[in-house]
Amino acid sequence: MIDRHLPLHSGSTTATTPDPPPADPTHSNDPTSGVTRTELQRHPSPAKGWLTVQTVVEIPQHKESGRHSHPGVEVGYIVRGDVLMEFDDGPAQRLRTGDPFFIPSGMIHNARNVGTVTTMMLSTYVIDETKPLVTTY
Repeated sequence: MIDRHLPLHSGSTTATTPDPPPADPTHSNDPTSGVTRTELQRHPSPAKGWLTVQTVVEIPQHKESGRHSHPGVEVGYIVRGDVLMEFDDGPAQRLRTGDPFFIPSGMIHNARNVGTVTTMMLSTYVIDETKPLVTTY
């Protein structure tokens, strides 16, 4: 098992006044603040020149992913929450806990949390290995 936790302490062992807690990013005016994408795994795809990447995306209540695209398909599942998946070239889709979704390569989209909890999505991408996973707009 991979330990993804950061150390709790670093540097000097001398006690000083503690740092103030960081600002809560979910209360920022930036509609994408607090959104996280955690990469779980990355492997070469059976097709030469392609990668398979799996992530967990978390979107706090009242926040959104921001308009973006991927250089390959995205196959996803809503683990928790409610999102409105908005597309530049098509109608929006309302997705709820337990719903699967598919986004074609290069399609510009935005996932907006319209529920009452932090949305969690499991997404698997098959992407061109020469391009970044996400391009923002």
